[in-house]
Amino acid sequence: MENPLLKALIGLFILGVVLAPVSGVEYVIGSEKAPVHKPDANSTYVGAETCKMCHQQEYEDWSKTGHAYKLMTPDEALKLRADMPLPTGYDWNDILYVIGGWGWKSIYIGRDGFIITNKKDGTPLEENQYNWQDGSWSAYHPGEEKKYDCTKCHNTGSTYDRDHLNLSGIEGDWTFRGIQCEACHGPGSRHIELSGGIGVAIDVNKTVEFCKMCHVTGPDTSVIHAGDGFILPYQQYAELENGGKPFLVCTSCHFPHKPVHNGATNPEGKPGIDRTCTFRCHQEESWEFEGSVMQEAKEDFFCTDCHMPKVTKVAINVGEYEADAATHIFTINTDPDAEMFTKDGKAANGYLTLEYVCLRCHEDKDQAWAASHAKGIHTLGKEEDGHGGSEKGACGPTAVLLFAMLPAAIYGLRKK
Repeated sequence: MENPLLKALIGLFILGVVLAPVSGVEYVIGSEKAPVHKPDANSTYVGAETCKMCHQQEYEDWSKTGHAYKLMTPDEALKLRADMPLPTGYDWNDILYVIGGWGWKSIYIGRDGFIITNKKDGTPLEENQYNWQDGSWSAYHPGEEKKYDCTKCHNTGSTYDRDHLNLSGIEGDWTFRGIQCEACHGPGSRHIELSGGIGVAIDVNKTVEFCKMCHVTGPDTSVIHAGDGFILPYQQYAELENGGKPFLVCTSCHFPHKPVHNGATNPEGKPGIDRTCTFRCHQEESWEFEGSVMQEAKEDFFCTDCHMPKVTKVAINVGEYEADAATHIFTINTDPDAEMFTKDGKAANGYLTLEYVCLRCHEDKDQAWAASHAKGIHTLGKEEDGHGGSEKGACGPTAVLLFAMLPAAIYGLRKK
């Protein structure tokens, strides 16, 4: 739709007929419930279906991500996955909402607003979280009185001025379910009224601090929280801050509208990965790696297999050293005695250790064996004068690359 006047007229019609004006409500976002920045003081939320009128491609990309499905009604959940199971003893008439279900796990909210943690007879329910990767059930806070307090990050237009449907089991309320366009871009009614355009009564915030509001746990970002031998989810900001790449922003590597994990609407691939590691920063390592034993051992071997292993546990772990989500810690400590986690196991140390990098595949080896190979891993099995890494210095490929990539490198630095 190219006609600005037509867009504005349609927008005004929708706003005038469908939306009821809301005043005096404080909207919040993020783990710390920060006030939402409104690009225009008079803006209200219109929903992704309205944004779709002009932003069809962005809408289609977003609908393939897990953001769109963070909280679903039973009908929406069954439309997404017709085979979605329920905890033993429950049927769909008992379910108010489903938390998740797109990729890793499903957790269920009862009609009273509380997360289902007990059997109907009041005894603890051990199998109340369904894990989609392997079809198993897990125990999610069994026997506890567990309120739903996720709206600050998992819904759009969130407020704690009231409780949803006046249910005591739900803290806060929302305007639209799931992480929709306006969760990141701010309420968009004025954007439509003013015929749209880049930056017109709309936010486009690409700073890592903005993503941090939801992709972090707790105010202390010097701590990467962990438990049971793996990193806890939603730690991406703390991992970047402490794990070797503090200068990166999320959009250095990601298309924010596209998925980076397999899920119900994205069965394969990672279209949300914006750039490969070699594009701007690690060309020399790529030259060195080409033709090595490691590179030839696996057709689709990539840098992140070792530098971003699945050390984060969202739902399950598939082995002693492998969970189900990639970490954003990049640095590998090749000391065989290095510890991945603090002594109490409650925090990661800001680097990857060899058991999590190497032994999840080489299960019959140990850290000492891994350490003996790790430092020369990029060129392992190549002739000394092989494909790369031998030409270094003022006129070598590194210097040429640095000069060529200087503008992009500056662009990639964190925007404060």
